[in-house]
Amino acid sequence: MDQTLKRSIGLPMLTLYGLGTILGAGIYVLVGKVAVTAGLYAPIAFLIAASLAALSGYSYAALSSRFPQSAGEAVYIQQAFGIKWLSTLVGWMVILTGIVSAATISKGFVGYLQVFVPIPDFWAITLLLATMTFLAFWGVSESVMVTAITTVLGIIGLALILAVSMPAFMTLPERLPELTPPLDDSGVWFGILLGAFLAFYAFIGFEDMVNMAEEVKEPEKTLPKAIVAAIIISSVLYYFIALAGVLQLPLNDLINSKAPIADIMAQHSESLAWFVSLISLAAVVNGALVQIIMGSRVLYGMGKQGMAPKWLATIHATRKTPYVATILLGIVVWVLATSLNLTTLAKITSFIIIVIFLLVNIALLVVMKQERHAPTGALSIHPVVPVFGALMSVMFLSVQIYQVMSGGALAGH
Repeated sequence: MDQTLKRSIGLPMLTLYGLGTILGAGIYVLVGKVAVTAGLYAPIAFLIAASLAALSGYSYAALSSRFPQSAGEAVYIQQAFGIKWLSTLVGWMVILTGIVSAATISKGFVGYLQVFVPIPDFWAITLLLATMTFLAFWGVSESVMVTAITTVLGIIGLALILAVSMPAFMTLPERLPELTPPLDDSGVWFGILLGAFLAFYAFIGFEDMVNMAEEVKEPEKTLPKAIVAAIIISSVLYYFIALAGVLQLPLNDLINSKAPIADIMAQHSESLAWFVSLISLAAVVNGALVQIIMGSRVLYGMGKQGMAPKWLATIHATRKTPYVATILLGIVVWVLATSLNLTTLAKITSFIIIVIFLLVNIALLVVMKQERHAPTGALSIHPVVPVFGALMSVMFLSVQIYQVMSGGALAGH
């Protein structure tokens, strides 16, 4: 039996897959949360967050061009430090984040679905996870195709929002003074930075792309390009969506709104607002599928690397997917989603993700130091990028610890 995954994903599909992981349903609610501290300067907070995400994203791109394997983060840590227990721990940390994210997303799916169909929570979650697990088992091409379609739908929805917001954008020259923060007001900039720390979590997801490495065509070239493209496109969309929000909704309404984008659409058309809700549902489904695909590939990669039981690396003879890992992950997500309160786990997960970012940035520095010359085809990168990426990760961890200790918490998307 050929124990290899099927390489069927090209640059466009991988970029859409990455966008699907980043542009979750959170884009429809996060603008208001960022505005709580950043106020009318929320778009600037998103730009700062994008620049911070780009640092770690570029480190991931550089490492993926050197080590294009599943269980990406675990492989990077092993290559840099050669400490198997640490690499194994990082692999399980990645899997934990995927499981909890998928379970949290599944719970969120219930609320969106019940807008259209009255169905009990248990059966809504079971239906979603059974369908997504089967799709992830059936084939990576089919799974990524569904992800690509739902991502395109999401982008169409966002484009529609921007289109109806064009009259508001035309007022930007006259409103620019009130949207420009004073350079000498430290209090205002602290609020913007707090907003940026929150907005950063809207960009989490690009790291999932590296775990598709063994199913990507020419991964050394394709992965870095797709990661960079996904971050750039999502950054542009987030900025303009935030700008549309502050231009069209009074600040208090924006802050208090649970669905600011839907509220913007409702000002123009109730049917368009309904359409946005439908797209939100698609984004949630997309998020669950992406996490199941990602988690199963990390389990497969760890089994293959000897960091987990070898039977997790079993590949289906005809479908060429890690079906044992996929089914196991789907079952665990279902158990969590139907039985536990995931709020605390979700907070822990966001903390773990930043710890992983810190380790990945340090790993790149170590790998670059070990290299006399960058390998042929490897992405060239200046050491200042992972240095700043590591420093930003430490800052984010410090802010999150402070938030938790002071009774608050930063939520991911």
